[in-house]
Amino acid sequence: MTENRSSDLDVLVSGAGIAGPAVAFWLHRHGARVTVVEKADGVRAGGQAVDVKGDVHRTVLERMGILDELRAHQTGGVDQAIVDATGRRLAVLPAAFSAGELEIRRGDLAAILHRRTRDTCEYVFGDAVTSLTETAGGVHVTFERGAPRTFDLVVGADGIHSGIRRLAFGPEERFVRHLGYHYALVELPAGNPFADVPAVVYNEPGRMAAVGGPDSPAFFVFASDPLHYDRYAVDEQRRIVLDAFAGGGWRLPELLEQVRSAPDVHVDSISRVEMDRYAAGRVVLVGDAGYGNTLGGFGTGLALVAGYVLAGELALAGGDHRRAFRAYEQRFRPYAAVARKGHAGSFLAPASRRGIRARNLVLRARPLLSALLWVTDRFATNIELPDYAALLTARRNPASTT
Repeated sequence: MTENRSSDLDVLVSGAGIAGPAVAFWLHRHGARVTVVEKADGVRAGGQAVDVKGDVHRTVLERMGILDELRAHQTGGVDQAIVDATGRRLAVLPAAFSAGELEIRRGDLAAILHRRTRDTCEYVFGDAVTSLTETAGGVHVTFERGAPRTFDLVVGADGIHSGIRRLAFGPEERFVRHLGYHYALVELPAGNPFADVPAVVYNEPGRMAAVGGPDSPAFFVFASDPLHYDRYAVDEQRRIVLDAFAGGGWRLPELLEQVRSAPDVHVDSISRVEMDRYAAGRVVLVGDAGYGNTLGGFGTGLALVAGYVLAGELALAGGDHRRAFRAYEQRFRPYAAVARKGHAGSFLAPASRRGIRARNLVLRARPLLSALLWVTDRFATNIELPDYAALLTARRNPASTT
């Protein structure tokens, strides 16, 4: 069988969050025709703050030409005071711990990536893939709403609960390990009494609530067995938050009153994806679908870099997906190994009062905290990033490199 050249590829990307538009950007840059399908009706606004850090992330953003735009939308993370039930300060969660080099709300980053790709890629919102059938020359895809189509390749960029992974690799429970916690993001009503308070965190064993800060949603973390609910049903997720934090101290009763009328509530598990391979035939995973670790602090950076590497390797391989997918995995798996480390739930909402005190001691011990931040930054740069544009130019014009 003759392989397609990269410029001949017709690629379906599932997911229009961060990883999907990022890989779509680079696939189009290298000449592919790209369709992005997203179950939601549009790009999701708001969300938690995400961050990028280090030379590798910065280089990818510079090569995309969006670094200055991200800087214009950065939130400038703030220190968060950890308080007890009386409001007394116990410790501080420094901005550097969560904000990285550049912090931006997830919805703002998704909107920027969408704007940079909507005129060059086809976007289909309000639809989802229902089946994948690989043939000798492509992947036959059926959708919930749209007509069936055939693509050369399919990229699963649809998050920890990836439908593409389920269809191509197997059921979620084989690859997603629940870490004993859930989190919730709640857009509180306008004029709520927490709108202008300094950023503050309150803990009880197995529970954390955080409010305040610039344009930040209320953020909750709570210990829980796996929950089964409709991730698109706001009222159902609202009830989960209300039940999880009922009977709490501090200002939790007042905060829960605001949750009752909140326009948007998003609940998800804190889980880790564990895959022994990223590709199956003509289907490949990028971002959280392949190596997610909820709230692990690396998801956005991994998604941005993965899109760059996958598309670049496809271009270098001339569209030979087998060779490109092998190269992508060989180059990226050591970098993505950081997603197998850490457990945000147990750090943010320790299960016992002793655990809360121990966490606060770490935050008060500046040398320990500095060492932790140094290790985190080092992980963010642990990959050799090829200049694919230069490599492709040299291949097309070998005389120019001599």
